[in-house]
Amino acid sequence: QVQLVESGGGLVQPGGSLRLSCAVSRSQFSISTVSWYRQAPGKQRELVAGFTTGGSTNYADSVKGRFTISRDNAKNTVYLQMNSLEPEDTAMYYCNVRYPWGEINWGQGTQVTVSS
Repeated sequence: QVQLVESGGGLVQPGGSLRLSCAVSRSQFSISTVSWYRQAPGKQRELVAGFTTGGSTNYADSVKGRFTISRDNAKNTVYLQMNSLEPEDTAMYYCNVRYPWGEINWGQGTQVTVSS
């Protein structure tokens, strides 16, 4: 069974930084496309950042210039570096991994709270 284990969330003051990690327990991780989503209370889940099938990155307009997605295939891990955090970034953050054959896996989520 594939497992996605997220970590790195927490409470941070506005303007602060956090780095989220998502460790994937699957050897085919290198051929997957990975993304980070978030869901705030009362809102729909939204795409925050992701890698396209061509290997380029895309970001939600609200996080461009502040967040950076990266991956380390040797460690089967995807990261989300979040800088200049704002209260509006408060949400549960989820890792999403998609494989060429159509399988999709989600992590359990990690809570990010931005508050003074």
